[in-house]
Amino acid sequence: MRLPALLLSLPLLAVPRDAAAEPLRVICFGAHPDDCDIKAGGAAVKWAAAGHAVKFVSLTNGNAGHQEQGGGLLAARRRGEAAESGRRGGVAYEVLQNEDGELLPTLEARRDVIRRIRDWRADLVLAPRANDYHPDHRYTAVLVQDAAYMVTVPNLVADAPVLRGNPVFAYLADPFQKPSPFRADVVVAVDDVLARKLDMLDAHASQFYEWLPWHAGQLDQVPREAAGRRAWLATQWPAYAGAFGLAAGRPDWRAALEKRYGARAAAVREAEAFEIAEYGRQPDEGELRRLFPFFP
Repeated sequence: MRLPALLLSLPLLAVPRDAAAEPLRVICFGAHPDDCDIKAGGAAVKWAAAGHAVKFVSLTNGNAGHQEQGGGLLAARRRGEAAESGRRGGVAYEVLQNEDGELLPTLEARRDVIRRIRDWRADLVLAPRANDYHPDHRYTAVLVQDAAYMVTVPNLVADAPVLRGNPVFAYLADPFQKPSPFRADVVVAVDDVLARKLDMLDAHASQFYEWLPWHAGQLDQVPREAAGRRAWLATQWPAYAGAFGLAAGRPDWRAALEKRYGARAAAVREAEAFEIAEYGRQPDEGELRRLFPFFP
């Protein structure tokens, strides 16, 4: 008996909420208060600009991500940076209080994820894959995967209204190859909103102008003035994009771009990609175009 196939065939999981009369509701989970911005900031700007509702959730408070600061002061700083990033991108942003570097796939953390997916009434849930160098990233993936079916079970997390239709779950892009490489099922061109995305990343000053440059041995290259730093970030973005697995020029990404953009794909330089998970509702091409309403 192939239980996953049976579960996915049930009407509860196969019938999406009627979106014709309502905006899309998208929720993205990251481990830290800049992860969603990096992997899905451009698409989020596009969704929000079109009137759809987008929420970013960081499962940790980011209180370890700095070479000098830490603890409650850094957590408060990063919470403020996330709020500013959300303001710039037009998305809601929530930072949970799990300790940075110590996230575990506990029952309570799973309940937190289930509760937020339900409360947001999500049509689409984004999260990292489970093969990753950082334990917080891996366990964020595990927590969202473990919530994927449970959001439809009324007797669990009974204080949050159960979802009558299972969302579509999709993975954020990454560069990792083992045990299997990321598969670009949907690729969204973000050249036209790259400046907005970089504005969101610019809000995370503790990361892009302090922690990441220090970690890379480049802290002495960061300008002191705000305008100079933002311009410097733009010059650094291609290297960051490659390191984070955002590579529009890859053959598999190019094929996905051409599938939906046609001849326009040749001009795309900046993109974000998503892999449809085996968990949750399995969308057809029509629903993919509804969930990602960016294609000609």
